[in-house]
Amino acid sequence: MGTHGTSHIVWDWNGTLFHDNDAIIGATNAAFADLGLEPITLERYRALYCVPVPKFYERLLGRMPTEAEWQVMDDTFHRYYTEHRVRCSLTEGAGLLLAEWRAAGRSQSLLSMYGHDELIPLVRRFGIEEHFLRVDGRTGPSGGSKAEHMVRHLRELALHGVEPTRTVVIGDAADDALAARHAGARAVLYTGGSHSRASLEGAGVPVVDTLAEAVALAEDLRA
Repeated sequence: MGTHGTSHIVWDWNGTLFHDNDAIIGATNAAFADLGLEPITLERYRALYCVPVPKFYERLLGRMPTEAEWQVMDDTFHRYYTEHRVRCSLTEGAGLLLAEWRAAGRSQSLLSMYGHDELIPLVRRFGIEEHFLRVDGRTGPSGGSKAEHMVRHLRELALHGVEPTRTVVIGDAADDALAARHAGARAVLYTGGSHSRASLEGAGVPVVDTLAEAVALAEDLRA
């Protein structure tokens, strides 16, 4: 299932295909409680969240966390997130959009900063793995940027005829747009995840409120 000149979508996972806002906030606040910090609302999270993640904690704490503090925060968050994510599902309509894009003879892949060994079972649980040429999660330490990850992902996809210039990244974070630009692709950002609309609009790419709008724009941008 190669592109051979047609458009390719690189999907983000957390906050885009996987609607895990409740798990994110639940895990964040559980971790904060362990560390003696005040709880945060979704609105404040979206206003402050940024990548790399240690910068997000700097905004909350008023200083950059030490390496030891970051490790505790990261470990605690992921422990609680694993507990909370079981109650989350795909974003409404995501499964149908994936199936329709594939049925139209176009290709797509999934690239996430979520740990690869945890991502694969989740994708399989929702029965959507067959729609993707590749599913790549993070294999190194957490907390970094997506840019180099995107370059490697598209390099592998070149074997299937995927061209960066005809690729559109759909994600929920400004970092998705930065990663797309770094790899020579385009991007559409979705407001249903971890960033506020205001912060997404600062990325200089189209911003939409639904995944259906994102897919429609991906079709327009491919030309």
